[in-house]
This record gives sequence, structure tokens and C-alpha cells, in this order.
Amino acid sequence: MRFPVVIASETVNNVETEYQNIHQPLIDRCKRGDRKAQSELYNMYCKSMFSVSLRILGNAADAEDAMQEAFLSAFRNLDSYQGKVSFGAWLRKIVINRSLDYLKKRKIKFEEVTERNAGPDEEWNYPGEVDLKRIQQAIRALPDGYRVVLSLHLIEGYNHEEISQILKISNSASRTQYLRAKNKLKDILKNQELYIFN
Repeated sequence: MRFPVVIASETVNNVETEYQNIHQPLIDRCKRGDRKAQSELYNMYCKSMFSVSLRILGNAADAEDAMQEAFLSAFRNLDSYQGKVSFGAWLRKIVINRSLDYLKKRKIKFEEVTERNAGPDEEWNYPGEVDLKRIQQAIRALPDGYRVVLSLHLIEGYNHEEISQILKISNSASRTQYLRAKNKLKDILKNQELYIFN
């Protein structure tokens, strides 16, 4: 069975891009309250959204709870999804926000120090194959502040200005946390005999 393809446009940095919203018929069924369609959509995205939440929270139980709440919120607010961005990007933002809500309950403190004191920003070099599971475990082992900023910047693509607004910290604190997170991650991976840095 072929579904009609909805073309939506997205403006990123003043450049108009187009993508195909291939899940629109399924989303439309979800908007009508179709439980089977909701289950299908959930199954399509649950693993990737769990990974997003886990990178931020570092705890599987909290990540599962945050992801479940994010899906409930998404299904309740599907009418606000207008197709201007991909459904996955829209859902990812909800998952990130819900995960950050969980972090606020932990009252994480972010260090306010200058970048000068953060340590050198070393180049990342990946010779050969890298064990992705070990890298994911190493990221989860980072202190909360480091893990959150590293995940938001390096993996989710937020810039430091956006991160500083989301986390209510200074731009320099975001940069510092990021540099320290990279260096700490390097140390963890070296200790695991996974030499991926120069």
C-alpha cells in the first residue's frame, strides 16, 4: 500500500529545505484517535526517543518514564503539529524538554568557570572502528552537567546560546561544561582501552 507523500518546507538559517513527510497518513489517523495508529507511531520512534532521553538523563528508568510522558504529551497535542518540520524532529523536542524537566527535579548545578580553566579542546580522531555501545556507556558515566551539555550540543545539535537559555546558565558555562565533558569522556574511553583521540 502506498501512502500519499506530503511535501513540507523548512527554513533553517534562512535556507529553505524540503523533506517528505512520509508518516503524515499515520499521523492523521492518530489525530482521529486511532489506537492502532498510535501504537504503530510509538513503535517507529520509541527506541530512538529512548536513546535521546537516556543520553540526557543517564538513567534508564528515568529515561523510560520521560519518554513515555513525552509520547503521551505528543499524542494529546498532535493538533499542534503542523508539518513544518519532520514529525521525528517535533517529537524529539518534546522528549528533550520532558527529559530536561526530570533534570530540573535533580537540581543539577553547572559550574561557572572560564573556558581558560576548562582544559584544552582536543581534536576528536576516530581511527578504524569504534564500539558505539562503549561510547554510549561512557557518555552515561559522565557527571550530569557534563553529559547534558555534551548531549545537547554534540548529539542534538543545539548551539551554546540555545543551551544557555534552556538550562538557564551562561554561554561560557555551557562552553566550559562541553569542553570538560569532552576531556572527561576521552579519559573514560582511554581507561577502557578505546583510544579514539590523538
